[in-house]
Amino acid sequence: MPDRTEPEQDLAAGAPRRRFSRSNDAQRRLHDLVPGGAHTYARGSDQYPENMAPVIARGAGARVEDLDGNWFVEYGMGLRAVTLGHGYEPVVDAVARAARAGVNFSRPSVWELRAAEQFVAQVPGVEMVKFAKNGSDVTTAAVKLARAATGRDLVAICGTQPFFSTDDWFIGTTSMAAGVPQAYRDLTVTFRYNDLDSVRRLLDANPGRIAALILEQATATVEPAQGFLEGLRALADVHGFVLIFDEMITGMRWALGGAQSVYGVRPDLSTWGKALGNGFSVSALAGRRDLMEQGGLNTDGSRPFLLSTTHGAETTGLAAYLAVADAYAARDVVGIMETQGERLRAGFAAAARDAGLAEQVTIMGRPSCLVFGTRDHEGNPSQAFRTLFIQELLDRGVLAQSLVISAAHTDEDVDLTVEAVRGALAVYARAIAAGTTDGFLRGRPVAPSMREFAAPRRLPDTVPEEVTER
Repeated sequence: MPDRTEPEQDLAAGAPRRRFSRSNDAQRRLHDLVPGGAHTYARGSDQYPENMAPVIARGAGARVEDLDGNWFVEYGMGLRAVTLGHGYEPVVDAVARAARAGVNFSRPSVWELRAAEQFVAQVPGVEMVKFAKNGSDVTTAAVKLARAATGRDLVAICGTQPFFSTDDWFIGTTSMAAGVPQAYRDLTVTFRYNDLDSVRRLLDANPGRIAALILEQATATVEPAQGFLEGLRALADVHGFVLIFDEMITGMRWALGGAQSVYGVRPDLSTWGKALGNGFSVSALAGRRDLMEQGGLNTDGSRPFLLSTTHGAETTGLAAYLAVADAYAARDVVGIMETQGERLRAGFAAAARDAGLAEQVTIMGRPSCLVFGTRDHEGNPSQAFRTLFIQELLDRGVLAQSLVISAAHTDEDVDLTVEAVRGALAVYARAIAAGTTDGFLRGRPVAPSMREFAAPRRLPDTVPEEVTER
């Protein structure tokens, strides 16, 4: 791995500075050509300290190099999609072999059969599966399937979870609802996570109208309360709505069989993506045969147009998934992530205690899906202090909107990260003592990726959980 570029010394803040001139030039050009300057809002330059948004040139394992030659230990790799590491050779080689034999055909390929057989064997209770290219495709297909099967129109989403789809049925409920007709927005209703009574109230207020209820079984920071998922399953059985579990993040990160195999509650349908392909584009809709066949040829009813895509059957994505499944079979990938995540958690927490910042800078979540929290001198969640922390980590060779780990993170990577955290916290402590980030933060604070106006009129009082888009 080449040496990183030597940082300049910032005497005012007491932290080393890295050069980002080439990345900044490339980012300006991206803004000229691409709305928002990135193809995913969560990757936008407004999510990073000003003039410190690296444009990546390549990656290897858990590290990435930007256009200026800076190397970073990276977390949240590929919006939590990369669990085996960048450039993981068995996956790359499998994709190359598949591509050389043809990428797309006018009839199903053997890759579709192999991938379907593997997935049905991998996830208990799944009887059929259909593949696509991104998470929004399959969550929207699940909603459409539920409406077709039930003849109902309302969709209930967990309103306390961050993201389900780029499509109108979900985006209409967010602060970025411009362009979504009110009629679409009115067809989505919300309930609260770990609150069965909120679901019961929704059912009582809309008798016989709710087609589907969709949620993540857990998030990075919140686990299901005892009986919550079981209660949803019971309510679905009584009221006839379709229970959909969104496994975009949890699938193959909580367990090979997804969070549903961890918590022991089976949905009617589940949606998958991210870790399936270690960054390659592949997603899946899976579930009960009687529901899935509504979108097939073996149905007596009116058929929904379900996931008929040109690229869903592309051989490269399916080959990537099969190679990822082989890697999980060969070693305990989830166990490695949990072990390294616990090691990172311990080092981070110790650094925060040593800096006297255990209340201001926290680490939380499942070991394979850690996030950090930042508070100001008054104990309030703070975007400005979050930005300062990210800034100081970048200067010390760590690229981290979160601390979501992969199986490629070595002990050396974790040790470097903990040392970077210690250095960043030394600056953070000085800002806490001063009661402000002024004089420490080099530029504007980061802003939530999901917001109504391009320039926020004021920063929110609370810092939302990191949004990972589909």
